[in-house]
Amino acid sequence: MLLTPAYQIVIADRKVNTVEEPRASTVDLLMVELDMNTPADSVELHLGNVGGLRPERDDDATIELGYVDDESLTLVFTGKVVCAEPNLHSTRVVALSPAQALLESRMEQTFEFKTAGEIVEELAGAAGVTVAQAEAGTLFPAWVVDGRKSLYAHMRDIADTVGYDLFFNPSGELVFRRTIFSTRLHVYDWAKQIIELELRQCRPDAESVEAWGESPGTGRGENAWAWLSKDTSGSKGTAGSGSPTRLIENPVLRTGDAAQFHAGAALSRLQSDAVKGRLLTFGNPQVQLGDSIRIREVPDERANGDFRVRAVRHRIHKKTGFTTEIEFRGIA
Repeated sequence: MLLTPAYQIVIADRKVNTVEEPRASTVDLLMVELDMNTPADSVELHLGNVGGLRPERDDDATIELGYVDDESLTLVFTGKVVCAEPNLHSTRVVALSPAQALLESRMEQTFEFKTAGEIVEELAGAAGVTVAQAEAGTLFPAWVVDGRKSLYAHMRDIADTVGYDLFFNPSGELVFRRTIFSTRLHVYDWAKQIIELELRQCRPDAESVEAWGESPGTGRGENAWAWLSKDTSGSKGTAGSGSPTRLIENPVLRTGDAAQFHAGAALSRLQSDAVKGRLLTFGNPQVQLGDSIRIREVPDERANGDFRVRAVRHRIHKKTGFTTEIEFRGIA
């Protein structure tokens, strides 16, 4: 059965909905890019200069995708217009997720005895960003935020330290959570839903991790603030076995618990990143960052299994139709 792609674009108070009004579309290209490795998710539109859409910088923007036959659309993006480039025949429009507010914001503050999640929530609040989920993570005796880096960069440092995912959901709300096998599972079978498939399986860059702090840490309690010590065993964490070993030194790891948490998170990421792939399928707006996918029935058995979604790219073009590209990683 041939399905007809559909979308709803809302910019400021103007709307185009091809389900409610199935007429000739003025949109030549609609591309939504969602990526955990990129600070801000984005939308790019190429609009013909007819109809009611006249995007302006800072206009609110939402995108919903789906099919006319289903008579329902799925929200995939919420953000603001950052660029409108009109010419004589068309207009190119770029919108970014609320991560843009974090990239443009800076502050000076020292957080004491706060969990990773609490720090992320306070930084998001300072930039006016709504938080959908912020899991606690490890407790930091101290975390310094300075104006040399954006609030997003500080959040990314926190996420990397505790091994959490940091991304925005389709409603434009921040998610900070453990890297898990999500119960939102999408199944793709060979010769049915899979158009293209690429997979790379390598040996992890390290088989074990040692994480070190610069303070005696648990040897003297959470209030120990000494930066130099001959014995740093109190703030050491290990994970895995075998060689090579990845050595990590991070001054925020002032307790043994924090160092152990960081070592485990770093090893999990190394194992996960050893398996990377890309899948191209028919347009599926249900796939979100952090979801899980299951690939089945591929003749080469090594390509079958469960994976985590790290990036999603939806594309609607008048010539090629509606496709979804998924980048994924292994599950450690």
